Amino acid sequence: MHKFSFSTLAVHAGEDRTDNYGALSVPIYPASVFAFQDADEGIAIHNYEKPGYFYGRLGNPTQMALEKAMAELEGGEAALALASGMAAISAAAFTLLKAGDHVVAPESMYSTTTNFLHHIQKQFDIETTFVDATDAEAYSAAARSNTKMFWVETPSNPLVRVTDIAEVSSIGKLAGIPTVVDNTFATPCNQRPLELGADLVIHSATKYLGGHSDLTAGVMVGPGELIEKARQGAAKFYGGNIAPQVAWLVLRGIKTLGLRMERHNENAAELARRLQEHPKVRKVHYPGLSFHPNHDIAVRQMHGFGGILGVDVGTAEAAKSFVNKVKVCTFATSLGGVETLIQPVALMTHATLTQEERESSGVGDGLLRISVGIESVEDIWQDIYNALG
Repeated sequence: MHKFSFSTLAVHAGEDRTDNYGALSVPIYPASVFAFQDADEGIAIHNYEKPGYFYGRLGNPTQMALEKAMAELEGGEAALALASGMAAISAAAFTLLKAGDHVVAPESMYSTTTNFLHHIQKQFDIETTFVDATDAEAYSAAARSNTKMFWVETPSNPLVRVTDIAEVSSIGKLAGIPTVVDNTFATPCNQRPLELGADLVIHSATKYLGGHSDLTAGVMVGPGELIEKARQGAAKFYGGNIAPQVAWLVLRGIKTLGLRMERHNENAAELARRLQEHPKVRKVHYPGLSFHPNHDIAVRQMHGFGGILGVDVGTAEAAKSFVNKVKVCTFATSLGGVETLIQPVALMTHATLTQEERESSGVGDGLLRISVGIESVEDIWQDIYNALG
């Protein structure tokens, strides 16, 4: 069978023209309850002996279409769509972990994931060892007899550090430890962790998959057995189900994902090259730059380097001054939308961490996270140049 390009796959992923009267746009099914034809059918569907739907929290045709699309895009057996990226993260954790287990995770990553791991240590006695995730051997060194999950976020938030997925996954497989990869920054357009040996892939679909800053959602992709365990466990009991209207928005966003990521990649790479030469910029973090410490790994496992830049302007005051001056770019706290979004990291998302945690993760007071949009790169650059002063 001919292997399609990612852009073609994104347009047609999950498509089934035999369903829904051939509608090209999957319909939104806003039903929370589904009726049965007779007693035998109802009992069979309710007890998962026959395919079908019976209650919105446990599945919906629009949700299923999104899950089929994401499984295709990531090359997984199955997928589970949830209400947010954190719902996906917590579902992965609670599917793989129990009280007394141990996790190995990056010391530098999305601050809410860090805080979630602190939370489950206090609440459930699930301990985490935080390591330099750019060194795959650090996972092996930190592993214990009760280690039940290797957590990887690559490229990482906000310093876009890169972890060797194949190497960490190989270490995990030898030790019988599942590897979970947060692929939000890369998207399946730029990176497919399951092909590199990972066991589960997580996305905040709020970001690039949706792509338009108008939804909150999460997705988990992996083996059918693990996904079904999550569906019947964490998703069922904790109630983080996705609304059908939101699932439809993610599906619509995915259709232009390939096109958008091409522009995100191009714009970010060009801005990174220009910013590294600006006298007001201390450092630019971007895996597409040849001097990025993990550039070789990024070249090996990624198809594009993404749309996120870490830009250090030195001080908190310089960072605040910068975001106060931008006009084309937007001062906002999320990422992955079509518009360029900028935030001072230490003063906002990572303010929930201690000073020691920020320092160990490499987040300085003057660090800006720039989510480069799809506007004209010249307009973005002029705005940034003016804001730097």
